[in-house]
Amino acid sequence: MEDPVVDNQADLRTAVARGATASSPRRRVVAPRPELPPTASDGQLARRNRRARSRQRRRLLLLLVCVAAAAASVGVWRWWNWPGGDPVDPAAATTRVVRRDFSSSVLATGAVKPQVGAEVRVGARISGKVEKLRANIGDAVSAGQVIAELEKADLQAVVAQRQAELDLAQAKLAALTSLRPKEIERAKAELARRQATLTLGQQDVARLSELIAQNVISREDWERGEERLKVAEADVAAGQKTLELATAGYAEEQKQAQADVARAASTLDNARVQLSYSTLVAPISGVIASVSTQEGETVAAGLNSPTFVTIIDLDRLEVDAMVDEVDIGKVHVGQKAMFTVDSFPAREFPGQVVAIYPNAILLENVVYYDVVIEIQGNGDKVLRPQMTASVTIFLDAKTGVLAVPAKAVKRERGKNVVYVVKDGQPQAREVKVGWKDGTWIEVLAGLKEGETILEAAPADNATTP
Repeated sequence: MEDPVVDNQADLRTAVARGATASSPRRRVVAPRPELPPTASDGQLARRNRRARSRQRRRLLLLLVCVAAAAASVGVWRWWNWPGGDPVDPAAATTRVVRRDFSSSVLATGAVKPQVGAEVRVGARISGKVEKLRANIGDAVSAGQVIAELEKADLQAVVAQRQAELDLAQAKLAALTSLRPKEIERAKAELARRQATLTLGQQDVARLSELIAQNVISREDWERGEERLKVAEADVAAGQKTLELATAGYAEEQKQAQADVARAASTLDNARVQLSYSTLVAPISGVIASVSTQEGETVAAGLNSPTFVTIIDLDRLEVDAMVDEVDIGKVHVGQKAMFTVDSFPAREFPGQVVAIYPNAILLENVVYYDVVIEIQGNGDKVLRPQMTASVTIFLDAKTGVLAVPAKAVKRERGKNVVYVVKDGQPQAREVKVGWKDGTWIEVLAGLKEGETILEAAPADNATTP
């Protein structure tokens, strides 16, 4: 049997494989590959691809440069030849250039506090039981008004005893003043009598001396006369001593009696002062801020007097403002100030700088200085201690300057611009600005009073100065 004719390459490979298998199982016949047309090398293909991509990038870059140049030319042309832009939107807010008063200021936060001496803690200086408490929180009191009373029976007894001692001392002084002068007068009278006796004795001796010279009397009679004279002289000397002792004794006893009266009076005054401590009175006029002791309690006075009530004079309040060290050099005594409190946000209270504490206060690693503001507008007493205050201290002022809302001024291409409405068209106009006061800004040049401007300029490519 003859082999079949092979028409194609696949049949040829199949026939060859069968023949090889029949003749020898280990021999493998590989069919020849068909011939391919000749092609370029891989290196040449890579070079051609790189050259093509480079040409594409150059074309794209050239196209982008041309588009950018055209856009810039159009933009410049429109900027130079823009007659005023689109008409003003009727809904756009406009305002006029006006004149206002401007002030440079320093802002600070503080608190309302009592002045020195405007807050007093009333306490007891003696121990005892509280018999009556005549004050409550919020009560208005005047200076000298009774606030509380302690038990006073023992103190009243001491006062009575000291009064009796004073009366006794005064009675002794009165008796001394009444009796001693009489004793002195009696001593003087006795001295006068003895002097008279002495004079009589001297006369007797003189007469006896004449008689003895005439041998009328004996020697014994003359000697008795001499003896009586010496006795009279001794009596006069004794009388003089008695008078001197009486006079000197009276002076010393009078001084002692007067000292006893003074001591008794001083002791009585001290007892009365102790008694006065049992009645507590308000030292100042104000409002009761706190009550620390109740009626019926027993208080013990020691080194620290127990506090009964705290009184605050609401007419003497001030604001302690914490001013940053950056601004403290601008603040001086006498400058005007204004502050608001959270309780009355719509009300501005006037004030004045009266003191600047020299010592710094460190709060959260920031140095502050305490500036004391005197309150000048609290006639209705609506302010209370410890209220938080937002303080503005006025440093300088300008009056009647041109001003516009700060949001109407924009920064465009490095210039401050305001959009002026003229013939219904907004026109950008360069301005020179000065101080800024809240939502308003000063215009130094570029605008006139009464001109109409856009209150909020377009925000494209613009920033607020």
